[in-house]
Amino acid sequence: MTTPYAEVIGDPIAQSKSPAIHGYWIKKLGLDAEYRKCHVTPEELEGYIASRRNDPDWRGCNITMPHKQAVMPFLDRLEIGAELVGAVNTVTRRHNGALIGTNTDVGGFLEPLANALAQKHFFRMARIIGTGGAARAVVAGLAENGFTLVLAGRNPEKAQALLDEIDPEGEHHVAPLDHFAEPTDFTFDDREGCLDLIVNASPLGMEGQPPLALDFSHVPPGSVVYDIVTHPVDTPLLQAARAAGLRTIDGLTMLIGQAAIAFERFFGQAPPRDDGDAELRQILTP
Repeated sequence: MTTPYAEVIGDPIAQSKSPAIHGYWIKKLGLDAEYRKCHVTPEELEGYIASRRNDPDWRGCNITMPHKQAVMPFLDRLEIGAELVGAVNTVTRRHNGALIGTNTDVGGFLEPLANALAQKHFFRMARIIGTGGAARAVVAGLAENGFTLVLAGRNPEKAQALLDEIDPEGEHHVAPLDHFAEPTDFTFDDREGCLDLIVNASPLGMEGQPPLALDFSHVPPGSVVYDIVTHPVDTPLLQAARAAGLRTIDGLTMLIGQAAIAFERFFGQAPPRDDGDAELRQILTP
């Protein structure tokens, strides 16, 4: 009797929290299933996909860096979300062996914003730091929800190309990374009825990385500050935002949210989240 399984692949892979997340849900539901991690180098990626395609027990995989774009030519079809973002973070295997690429990062990122997005606003603006793979999902999700975006990165030309690719009709703006580091004397207008986001979609502030330099004079009153970094979970950016009285969202929220979408695709059941992920978050932040 064989056991159905899914896994996460990447290079490196040791740091991935996905096995802990999916393993927790599998145990809670009492499923006869496994979730593994598999170290796959760029040179091994095509062979890995070919080998798993013919494995009837393999339900699919989550994909982390550096394979989110490189995997796309080896798949049979991309869902609309993956096409829009231009990156795949989840592959599922259909009964006929067809491999489908999707991107659950968008749904995971948007999940904690659902209540705010359900309301009507006069104006929605997001200031986003970062131009990598995670930023692509953030840009796509917010553009689809009517945000005007200011995208900041070390290379403004790369930021502009990203915006032009994902939302060419949008009236968005780019800025150099150091733009938000320097104080501004800009006076924000009445923000009543507006939705403002500050999103760190870069590795800045992650353990071992330089800190994110953000002067809070750039942050409109009432903003939601969202940092997708997961190590540490409570970043200096989030601490400063709370001290300023602002609502914050941490990276574990997005990580768990995107994993929940993938889990249901792999195993055909929604994961147990009745406690608001409190127990799982404790496991992930010992």
